[in-house]
Amino acid sequence: MRSPGSRAAALLLTAVLAGCGESGPSDEELVARTVNDFGRATAAKDYAGLCQRILSPDLIEDVESIGLPCERALAKALSRVKDPRLTIGEIKVQGETATAEIRTSATGQAPSRDTLRLQQVRGAWRIASLGEG
Repeated sequence: MRSPGSRAAALLLTAVLAGCGESGPSDEELVARTVNDFGRATAAKDYAGLCQRILSPDLIEDVESIGLPCERALAKALSRVKDPRLTIGEIKVQGETATAEIRTSATGQAPSRDTLRLQQVRGAWRIASLGEG
């Protein structure tokens, strides 16, 4: 059986080690995660996921400006894209906005270099623009 002093020392050590651990992913890592999620959702034709979890409200409003709900507008624009691939380059975070340089390609299409703009929306990174060349 442990003495009260050794139990207190063990608890103190546990608290100190917990405080030394990582505080969570950096904003750059969270932006990269969002951009990767965007690439996967696009490849999977998960338009609901794009509209509900990945695109910013302002971008959704822009997408819907053609008179269709977000999911249908994305399906119309992206349904013919075959085997899309996305590679992330440099990420820059400035406060509640960020940019991510990307390279994209798809079967039958020329590769493209673009810059995605992201913004924090209720604590989550969302894509605010789709490619500023």
